Amino acid sequence: MRHGKKFNHLSRTSAHRRAMLSNMASSLILHKRIMTTVAKAKALRIYVEPLITKSKEDTTHSRRMVFSYLQSKDAVTELFRDISVKVANRPGGYTRIIKMGNRLGDNADMCMMELVDYNLLLLGSETPTAKTAGRRRRRGSGKGAATEETSQVKPETKAAAVVAETKEEPVAEITENHVPDVEASDNLETDEAEKKAE
Repeated sequence: MRHGKKFNHLSRTSAHRRAMLSNMASSLILHKRIMTTVAKAKALRIYVEPLITKSKEDTTHSRRMVFSYLQSKDAVTELFRDISVKVANRPGGYTRIIKMGNRLGDNADMCMMELVDYNLLLLGSETPTAKTAGRRRRRGSGKGAATEETSQVKPETKAAAVVAETKEEPVAEITENHVPDVEASDNLETDEAEKKAE
């Protein structure tokens, strides 16, 4: 009987389960977010969080211990170089499981598992994002407000047309001045060819 045994075997042998969790942990570390079933995510959380805790102490021993679990140099490097810096002040709870609904084929509970410190939407981005042009609203009522908006647009288009005309004129002057230089260089090449022939 399995009374009180909480460990989820995930219907796999121990070697298969260990390999699967190692691969999933490497993917989570490299990509910061993975889609999987809820049962696998809960098993992965138990597997990966102690590894992230070990990465806070950057020693050769801790790197070798983490490598024995992950078997991926890229994942170990990413974990010790980038992730350990971000989670340095966090006392555990490095992952988040967000339920996404059921899978179409077998109706399995799906979720998105991510590293907590890499979700910029929930953290609030530190860098200010570029503010997009807001929606313009008309003040007042009637045709008077509409004509004001159109009168504001006309000078901008006229200014844009003037700028476009000024940009075209210097280009024409440059090309006219540039053509004789090309012909002069052709004459130099023919002179050099004649000297070599003599």
